[in-house]
Amino acid sequence: MPRGTSEVSEPMYFVLAALRAEPLHGHAISKAVKELSGGRVQPSVGTLYGILERLNERGVIQVDREEVVNGRNRRYFRITDDGRALVEAEARRMQAAAALVLRPAAS
Repeated sequence: MPRGTSEVSEPMYFVLAALRAEPLHGHAISKAVKELSGGRVQPSVGTLYGILERLNERGVIQVDREEVVNGRNRRYFRITDDGRALVEAEARRMQAAAALVLRPAAS
């Protein structure tokens, strides 16, 4: 898979994809990203939270809620309508690019 466009890096793409179904907290996002990418994308904790911060600043995700679990704050994020449109556009872009390569070659 390509690294992504200047608008959406590959890790950002998988974070947005992970959040399509429901709001998730950081650890759950990390697990979903690993699963969705077939283990290829495994951002460190610091990288993941940097991605979440950038996506939040862009308005494509937002904090859904916070709760305290075992004395630690757990923040859940959800995808916004703009985020959903962005990840779907990126998926269509990748699909179109793949179709060019995977179609039968002209004889």
